[in-house]
Parts: sequence; C-alpha cells; structure tokens
Amino acid sequence: MLPGQFWSEGAAPRLIHGGAAGRRVTFGVMSADLDALVALLPFAGHLGLVLDEADAHRVVARLDWAPHLCTSGGVVHGGVLMSLADTAGALVTFLGLPDGATTATITSTSHMFRPVSSGTVRAVAVPVHRGRTTVTAQTSLYDSQDRLVAQTTQVQAVK
Repeated sequence: MLPGQFWSEGAAPRLIHGGAAGRRVTFGVMSADLDALVALLPFAGHLGLVLDEADAHRVVARLDWAPHLCTSGGVVHGGVLMSLADTAGALVTFLGLPDGATTATITSTSHMFRPVSSGTVRAVAVPVHRGRTTVTAQTSLYDSQDRLVAQTTQVQAVK
C-alpha cells in the first residue's frame, strides 16, 4: 500500500484504467496513480518500467528496448528481463496482501525463450497460489509481436 492508505475489511484492490493521464488503481476506497506505484520501486523506475494495469489478480508492466539495457549485441540483458518479471510478480503479490503485511522474493526461476533486440517487452504477472506465509507468482514476458520471450515463477515470503 501507499503510505497513509488503508484497506477496509474485505476490500481488494481493483483496477480503473484509462488513457496515460487517467491510469488509476484503487485500494479499497483510496486511489493512487499507477506511476506512483512505480515510484515506490526506485529500481523499476531506473529501468524505465511503465505500469499499465495493477490489481491483486494481474499486473501488466512494460519496458521499452534501450541501448543501456542491452548486451554488446543489442539484445536486452537477461538480468533486465528477470528484473522486469520479478518486479511484476512482487507487485501482484503485494497488492493482494492484508493490511500491514510485506513481501520479499525468496526464490525465482526464469526460462528464456527468445532474445529481444527492439520494441517493447510486456510482463503479465498473476498469482498462482496465495498461502499464509508465501505467495507463488508467475510472470510471462512478451515481445512487440506478442511472442513469449521468457517466463518466471517466483515465491514471495509474506511477513
């Protein structure tokens, strides 16, 4: 949650989306700009991550190809792809946590299927299992042609 915001009993975050300036996510009765969620994650902002959707059931984020994110061959570095997946998976976990709880990644497994040398990478993260002490999230990464680039499964500790 954003500082100073509280979930009401039984309220789950829900998405309201519109144009770039109208992107909003609602936490119970409080709302916050999706860009403000990215601002809470300085590393994600440093990478250039843009959040398109966010709620407890699905997070969609994207990252544009840029030379500083690449290996010498102009291919997006695998660590950048894993960072995008980890951020989206952690966020879908975070948005489903009860009031006062926090999370951290404890395991992450990524499978890379194809290189990205241009365009945009889109991450779609969903929770696979929500337990009392852990949440498992799966994030699929797609290129600009909507081809599967990579898939990450991570386990998040809940505290």
